[in-house]
Amino acid sequence: MRHCQLRIPVAAAMHRTADCRGCRRCCGRVILLAAWIVGCAHAVGSPRQVIIDTDPGTDDAIAIVLALRSPELAVRALTIVAGNVTAAQGAENARRIVSLAQRCNVPVAAGARKPLVAKLTTGEVWHGRNGLADIQLPDPTCPLDRRWAPDLIIEMVHAAPHQITLITLGPLTNIALAEEKDPSIVPLVRQVIMMAGSASGGNVTPAAEFNVYVDPEAAQLVFNAGWPITMVGLDVCRKTLLTSRQLPQLGEGRDPLAHLVFGIGEFLVAAAERRGAAGAAMYDPLAVGVAIDPTLIVAAPMRVDVETTGRLTRGETVANREGTRELTELRRFADGERYVFTGVSGTVVANAAVATDVQAERFLELLLTRIRSSHPPARSAKVGGTG
Repeated sequence: MRHCQLRIPVAAAMHRTADCRGCRRCCGRVILLAAWIVGCAHAVGSPRQVIIDTDPGTDDAIAIVLALRSPELAVRALTIVAGNVTAAQGAENARRIVSLAQRCNVPVAAGARKPLVAKLTTGEVWHGRNGLADIQLPDPTCPLDRRWAPDLIIEMVHAAPHQITLITLGPLTNIALAEEKDPSIVPLVRQVIMMAGSASGGNVTPAAEFNVYVDPEAAQLVFNAGWPITMVGLDVCRKTLLTSRQLPQLGEGRDPLAHLVFGIGEFLVAAAERRGAAGAAMYDPLAVGVAIDPTLIVAAPMRVDVETTGRLTRGETVANREGTRELTELRRFADGERYVFTGVSGTVVANAAVATDVQAERFLELLLTRIRSSHPPARSAKVGGTG
């Protein structure tokens, strides 16, 4: 088995058990460690079956290419959610990408067209009018799957229990809808790896990261469903900068997928440099990178809740780093009632492993190497009789 960094686990399923009623935080860490060991063992075994839920999206497109180019992953489907672009544009983009990759065995299914509660907010200003840096790809030859994305997720999870990892690159609307329609999928999902949230401020507002901001109600449902979650947030993604110095490595040769990533990279790096940044953060590709190799990040178990009502903080992912909360009680005094801190700390149960650091150079080398590869190993998307 390849050596795994066991400093902190990278997958979490937090459930109170009969044997540890007085030790909830400790038990959560034990479960996290067990999931981490399983993830490390999986890294050198059969390819991990993944469904990528996405809103393509420039960096989504790079992430999809990385997944298709990685023998560690068997991409079962692309499910499309509205976010960076509309769901219709996202489905068109995904079909064009899998067509360019000659991977029509990967179904593309359209899903939620709007968030659960709020009006849709899209981000074409950062991704180009068509979401793909205004690069015009050939017309798609791969069809649109007739299934609704949440239904496809439910179907594939039941067909391959404990095998499917959900990689979410956009708002979490499809995942929330699937879980609400069929809660029985929660214990059957191997892991949820999400590019979402932040433990230290946002990008579209001072508090909120885009994917959570678009549909915070869906995010709150997903964080509290009970499946093992790894949150790959802004904190670590901002350390993975693709720079103008690295771009020429993608422009060599005639490989169409590498040229697509090169064009998108030029667009993103130029936009980043105009803002004074050294390069473009590889947000969504890092989530795929974690599915390929969980040792790329260090993570810590935390309780994550999503602010859904705050005027200034809507969409904020509030991460409890301490694992405790200070208790108060209402007391009566001569001048009236007031709440008083008791000096006693209550424990909270973590619901996610939150990425806190990343081996950025190693990840970027993985990304560039896989994108440059013009002969990736082909893998069937059919597992468990569906797809």
